[in-house]
Amino acid sequence: MDIYREIYQFASSAGSLEGYVYPTEERDMGYLDNWIGNLLKQYQALPEEVRASIQASLDRTIGRAVRSLEPVLGEGHRHIAALRSMLKGELPASPHDFDLEKREKTGRYGE
Repeated sequence: MDIYREIYQFASSAGSLEGYVYPTEERDMGYLDNWIGNLLKQYQALPEEVRASIQASLDRTIGRAVRSLEPVLGEGHRHIAALRSMLKGELPASPHDFDLEKREKTGRYGE
């Protein structure tokens, strides 16, 4: 396993999902079955130390996706349960909650 490639592929899939389900007028939820299933498999295949290292960022990214999907699918939907199974920390308050990332990036890279 090329761990760096695996991390990149997982992260890009998670970020893409977050963007795809972000609240808009129209979204085709038919794509979610395979997407979320594959994302969960990728997450489970990552070594525990990798998951621990990325968990806080993942909690925010997948947490925002969960917040976007809950009003559409309902809190008890299997996709919500699958995504929540990857989360260890608190979910963001809303799908629009990007403030922590902005502050962290500004602190690291400047304005």
